Amino acid sequence: MEEAIQQEQQVVHKKKMRPWIKWSLISLVIVLLVVASLLLYVNAYINRSLADTEGTKSVSGLNEQVEILRDENGVPHITASNDYDLFFAQGYVTAQDRLFQMEMARRQASGELSEVAGEVALNQDKYFRTLGLRRAAEKSLELYDEESIKVLEAYADGVNQYIQEVKKDNKFPVEFKLMGVEGMDEWTVIDSLTIGKYMAYDLGGHWERQAFNYYLMHNFNEEEAYELFPTYPEDGLTNISDEEYVDITANLTQAPKTHEFNGSNNWVVSGDKTDSGLPLLSNDPHLGLATPSIWYQVHLDSDKYNVSGVIFAGIPGVILGHNEDVAWGVTNVGPDVQQLYLEQRHEDDPHKFKYEDEWVEAEVITETIEIKDQDPVEYEVIETIHGPVISEFANNTGGEEAVFSLDWTALDATPELSAVLKINRAKNWEEFEKALEDFHAPAQNFVFASKDGTIAYKANGKIPKYDDPDHALLPLPGWNSEYDLDEFIPFDELPRIVNPEKGFVATANNKVISDEYPYHISHMWAQPYRYTRIHEVLQESDSLSIEDMKDLQMDQMNLQARQFTPIFTDILENTQLSSKEQKAIDSLKSWNYVDDADNPQPLIFHRLLKHIEDELFADEIPEEVLSMFKGSGQNLDQLIMKAYEGKDVLWFEKNGGLEQVISNAFTKTIDELEEMQGENMSEWAWGDYHQVYFAHPLSNISILDEFFNPIEPVPVGGSNVTVMAASFKDNGITNHGASWRFVIDLENINQAHHIVGPGQAGHYRSKWYDNQIMDWVEGNYHLTKMDVNGGKRLVLKPE
Repeated sequence: MEEAIQQEQQVVHKKKMRPWIKWSLISLVIVLLVVASLLLYVNAYINRSLADTEGTKSVSGLNEQVEILRDENGVPHITASNDYDLFFAQGYVTAQDRLFQMEMARRQASGELSEVAGEVALNQDKYFRTLGLRRAAEKSLELYDEESIKVLEAYADGVNQYIQEVKKDNKFPVEFKLMGVEGMDEWTVIDSLTIGKYMAYDLGGHWERQAFNYYLMHNFNEEEAYELFPTYPEDGLTNISDEEYVDITANLTQAPKTHEFNGSNNWVVSGDKTDSGLPLLSNDPHLGLATPSIWYQVHLDSDKYNVSGVIFAGIPGVILGHNEDVAWGVTNVGPDVQQLYLEQRHEDDPHKFKYEDEWVEAEVITETIEIKDQDPVEYEVIETIHGPVISEFANNTGGEEAVFSLDWTALDATPELSAVLKINRAKNWEEFEKALEDFHAPAQNFVFASKDGTIAYKANGKIPKYDDPDHALLPLPGWNSEYDLDEFIPFDELPRIVNPEKGFVATANNKVISDEYPYHISHMWAQPYRYTRIHEVLQESDSLSIEDMKDLQMDQMNLQARQFTPIFTDILENTQLSSKEQKAIDSLKSWNYVDDADNPQPLIFHRLLKHIEDELFADEIPEEVLSMFKGSGQNLDQLIMKAYEGKDVLWFEKNGGLEQVISNAFTKTIDELEEMQGENMSEWAWGDYHQVYFAHPLSNISILDEFFNPIEPVPVGGSNVTVMAASFKDNGITNHGASWRFVIDLENINQAHHIVGPGQAGHYRSKWYDNQIMDWVEGNYHLTKMDVNGGKRLVLKPE
């Protein structure tokens, strides 16, 4: 009986529970449906901004029909019957793939990031407003001929047509929404020219090193200072006295810094040394490695153009690549084109500066900087006769009586786009070299090949003539006209080689002139290791192939290690070593000097160099000042070699001597790596530390990282001194290197081999977004043909 009662109670209890279960399940289903609907909506919202790559579209502004074929790597091949439609379509297609990148690029170069990023970008905006890249672009437009202006306008029209479409259909890329950016202003020809000026800035010059040298001269004795100069001055440098000294740590160290290793490799080989009997040309520019790529690959075909290669998103034409007759590539010359001046300001009038015993009124420009969620800032830019006062942007203290201004060739009016368009149409070396007359900034080492067999080289650009090369080492007195830079190396006297006897020409930001060359170009040449390795490989063979060129671009032989590892092991074996340190020495002695991702020796070597540098400088020079020590690797190499040869080196002596510094650095290296990668040295690997990421601008927001950088950092070989350039931050992330790889055999000039890391597209849902990351790591090139006839086909018709 009792059992029956219990059963009945359980039944009643279950009946009472059923409605709650029912409604809980209903609620759960509703929540799931809402979440699913939300996800579907978000997915649809994100996908709607994917580029249309197939079908037919009617667009306003075209004259005639344009065909756009995208090959298997997403490269658009644009065919138009006239030039206006060609560049209109280039602007349209680039905007399809890179609209957010273009918006951020013009904002960064124009000093307008604060409007969307907030106060965090204000200091950077002040700097770029001070430089005045946009003002320089506006001046430059006055130099352009009618044809070039029409190209710029056509490109802008195409971009604006696409902007109108995305506004109408509310399909801006998701990054706009995440940044809180409502819409986008129309694109202008000045926007394109300003981005061009920004690239000149990125490859610009060495004012930071002048400021660093200036700091040394006023904080260390003369001998210590000179040891860290890029070249040892023959005479004492006393242009600026201690009484006139301005503390750079308060004025200049907050300036945004360009990357120390902005450079490149290029080479061209004559048909006498190739399998095909015609020239081979290779180029890999070294710039920041990010998502999307700094380069946009494209093929342009009209009645006047048939050119293939890459260009910066936001600019028309092709800056690097080939047409049906010639091919070309560049590296950075790295000339002294930026000169700091110390200016004397009137004590009662901050807008007047002393010049030849007179007080000259400076130009004052008031810039209004819009800031997200804040009131605008009125910012005053002052330009002396030499250029903008750049020490003002960090500490806007108008009462300072001494400030720094910057004279820089890229702030002048320059017509580089005219040069690019002429290069795109050049049929031979004579036409190509003639086009270079308009390419002023940045100064570049051009290598050239044509299907008639000609190979050539020219260091090109607007490079100041220094009466005394030592003047380029330090800021100059702005009050003395004797130091003005108002003359430039004549175009016909710039370094030039045509059809050299040795059968090839190569550059890797190395010194490109002999001691007999009559003009000063630079004190800041790159370390010689990349160039020496390229020269070794090209010299040893007379039957070079396209595959040899690819292998050389991916070459990981470390000639710096080949030179210094025996020195380090020799020194260290004369010190007292622990068992783990001896094991590391034995490992280094067995090394083949290849920076292979799987090997421990590159990890030991590169971290050892970093610790040696820290031993010498970290306690002596503030970190923010060390950030201006461009070319420190070259100095460190020279100091080590001098000390090893028994010469006096004060920076080693004051830190206990060469042996003590190397020993301390080595102990710290091994302890660090043991903590980083474990006690088992045989499992240490360069690639566990040295990895490539291609970070998206929004990936620093952790929740967005997995969306914009879905691939984890990938182990990679090479380093900053190998031909396979892969410079890295202190955390090992490779953030700088071969942003584009290009190889062409002039026997088949209508096709070329490329790698554009991480991919062609800027939309993270595109299959071309990051499909070339592993290609970049492993050296898998894609072939781009000018006569492509397959792929996705989009037709643009006049509306």
